[in-house]
Amino acid sequence: MGTALAPRLVEPADREAALRFLSRDAVANLFLLDLVANLGRSPSPGEARTEIVAAWRDAQIVGMLSLHPTVILDANAGKEAVEAFIPYLERIKVGLLKSSVPSVDLLWERLSARRRRRVIIDRIETAYALYPGDAKPIALSEAESARRARDSDLDDLVVAARESLREEDRPDPFVGDAEGFRRWVRGRVARARVVEFAGRVAMVGYADVQRPEGWLLQGIYTWPECRQRGLASFGVSELCREAFGAGAHHVQLAVVAGNAAAQRLYEGLGFRTFAKLRTILFT
Repeated sequence: MGTALAPRLVEPADREAALRFLSRDAVANLFLLDLVANLGRSPSPGEARTEIVAAWRDAQIVGMLSLHPTVILDANAGKEAVEAFIPYLERIKVGLLKSSVPSVDLLWERLSARRRRRVIIDRIETAYALYPGDAKPIALSEAESARRARDSDLDDLVVAARESLREEDRPDPFVGDAEGFRRWVRGRVARARVVEFAGRVAMVGYADVQRPEGWLLQGIYTWPECRQRGLASFGVSELCREAFGAGAHHVQLAVVAGNAAAQRLYEGLGFRTFAKLRTILFT
């Protein structure tokens, strides 16, 4: 038997050790890698301060978990690490838990056993990755242009963010705090890319993680009246082209179970599945 695990919050001084640990499976740990790399920096408007805990055995990290802004367990954390994290997790009153299905199953079993919690969302997603050599040419699109979002696009980005959440059956934060939600979207403008069609913004996507290990795409949304025109394929393909041009090892994203249209779109671009994820929004 080795020494017991010692959990503690990760500090900027731990960054290099934490990055080495997560880099063992950089594809599965991409979002955690990005959180660790930016640890200690001021969060964007409307976003929670990053808080990460690691379980140490002597001088070695054996498990990691982000507490904010999203609860994410590293890809290889086992039962012993999960047990070490429970005291930290019990402090969270409202949270979004997202990791591989086995990891979330284990975490949620332990977390919900301690206290009755209300589940707002509990769903399965498929994680996809695209590598440079797998990218496929797209069919013709009616898009007029693809570009970086500008501050003047804010109203369109707010609408897209609200509608994207609604289509995923998630609560609309705009209803309770319209200005706060607009500040959050404004803080993400630099990560947003848009496709224009018929003189308007018709498709939106975000490169929320932009690292050499990989780019993570989220918030991909096309206005319903602009669908079936190849705009989403064009927009995502342009994002991937930008990522690979910047030296990214791969591009990844996730699709909610049952969204067959999105699955066809990404598989048609050359994306391949690499994990099943479970997402739980709880209070």
